[in-house]
Amino acid sequence: MTLRSSPVCPHPTGAAPYLSRRALLAGATAGAALRGAPEQRYRTLRSFDYRDAWLTSGPLFEQYRRLHASYLNLDNDRLLKVYRQRAGLPAPGDDMGGWYDADGFVPGHLLGQFISGLSRIAATTGDAVARAKVGDLVRGYAATIGPDGYPYASAKASTTWPCYILDKYEIGLLDAARLAGVPEALPLLKRVVNGALPYIPDHVYDRGPDSPKQAPYDEPYILPENLFLAAAQTGERRYLEMARKYLLDRDYFDPLASGRDVLPGKHAYSHVIALSSAAKAYEVLGETKYLDAIRNAWDLLELDQEFASGAWGPKEAFVTPGRGELGDSIASTHDHFETPCGYYAHCKLARYLLSFTGEARYGDGLEKVLFNTMLGATDPDGQGNFFYYSDYHDGARKGYYKRKWPCCAGTLLQSVADYPLNLYFAGADSLWANFYAGSRLRWKARGTPVEIVQTTSYPESEQVELRVKSRSPSEFTLRLRIPSWAEGTEIRLNGKRAPVEARPGQFARLRRKWQDDDTVEIHLPFRFRTAPVDSRHPDLVALMYGPLMMVALEPPSGLRLSAKTIRSLRPAPGRVLEFISPTSAGDVRWMPFYRVQAETYTTYLRWVRETAEG
Repeated sequence: MTLRSSPVCPHPTGAAPYLSRRALLAGATAGAALRGAPEQRYRTLRSFDYRDAWLTSGPLFEQYRRLHASYLNLDNDRLLKVYRQRAGLPAPGDDMGGWYDADGFVPGHLLGQFISGLSRIAATTGDAVARAKVGDLVRGYAATIGPDGYPYASAKASTTWPCYILDKYEIGLLDAARLAGVPEALPLLKRVVNGALPYIPDHVYDRGPDSPKQAPYDEPYILPENLFLAAAQTGERRYLEMARKYLLDRDYFDPLASGRDVLPGKHAYSHVIALSSAAKAYEVLGETKYLDAIRNAWDLLELDQEFASGAWGPKEAFVTPGRGELGDSIASTHDHFETPCGYYAHCKLARYLLSFTGEARYGDGLEKVLFNTMLGATDPDGQGNFFYYSDYHDGARKGYYKRKWPCCAGTLLQSVADYPLNLYFAGADSLWANFYAGSRLRWKARGTPVEIVQTTSYPESEQVELRVKSRSPSEFTLRLRIPSWAEGTEIRLNGKRAPVEARPGQFARLRRKWQDDDTVEIHLPFRFRTAPVDSRHPDLVALMYGPLMMVALEPPSGLRLSAKTIRSLRPAPGRVLEFISPTSAGDVRWMPFYRVQAETYTTYLRWVRETAEG
């Protein structure tokens, strides 16, 4: 693989910058130059806003619906208690427990993420209850901040992870202002940042032995992205200057941009989420080294770090390529992927890269890690217990993290709230269908209102239908992502085979003057295949079916995979995506990782090559 070390800049679309009506009204003219307009020069595609697309059916919708309800049920007094205690205010409600309490690992660390995720859901669904909850949390938090502006839940003498928590306050308050319409949020953001400044380092650093003494263990990696967003939303240049200061250039982005693999040994999640700061720096500053850095990082992840699920970071660290460490980890740990946090970092990076380049491979990567990690996260129990690690060890069983309210409790909500952002992108005079799920989109094609209705239960079905709803004819190009595994994809337009090439790993292109009720049908044929864990363990494989990683349920000891096993697989009657393979020890059941509940399962099996006689 050749990594990029020369400037790469996609052609600008020339499209007008997209801003929501509230974003336009929220700022004043003084900050107009910072409010997103320069960023559009470097995008091939534009993301839609939370209000434009929403899920309507299928497994993603069901998970979204369940978690929407779960997080709405969180008690505001409990969430604010640790802050009220620190401020000496009346603090009703039970303790949260786990990481969140005053004596916990990171006191109050999730509040900003809960505000952010609920704001996003409120914008997408129009849920007035979620919007009201966001406002109550913002105002309740604001009441705990004294004249000195100190924003943290922990006591001043023991402030923990100040950068890590500050970036969550930032995104929570930015989202509350833009998406939930909370007027107090932006003034509070200024107070919070000012109050945090004495407690965060005055320079950027990579997590490790050289960390500043006032923050021996911290994660400043996503501060720049949220500071760039703060500059755009408030129009204040000081946030732009702060964002530049905290970019991890010397230790991370510069080496990646020059083609050096600096991933091995680094903390996996924090260094992937840091790539969103590099992506935002490219958008805002236009410096191509940041684009080179994130593209090279993605290539390194795909080539040497990923399991069949798209996951990475066993025991939360990147492996050294060529040593078989990924395969060795199958038997040495149960902590294979920090799931909601890792997924959140991965999908954000995928969306940035897709918008910059228009390359389908990033949509493929997003699809793989979503279906095979996040969708498989066990729902929280309402008492602070959350799914944390995806486990690929033999005889694994899904469970909760050992402590209540871990970091993944925040990224779980933000990740699911962002599902609608994965669905569609807009180009110059084109609409790109990136992700297949039952959904609706409102869009304007050359000023003409158009609605796209997508009907499918994918990945529980190979069939996808997109229907155009428009009061008047509208000419534009519809681009459809054909997954790299989907050989033999068929596309039909109004019941007839469409004159379009459906090449795996590319976007198929359909241009026409679209009429109301024009219908596009896509058949994505699922087939079985195997995926070796790494180059040093070519015979340790996972079974894939279309986009899905399959696992063997409660398999007999010594189970192996072979071409004969794959040929023997038959659908289980009346069971969605469940298959049966006969063995001498009895039938073995197979299903996608995401559908596993309480069953014991095995992901990676030894591959047995058949003899000429076999």
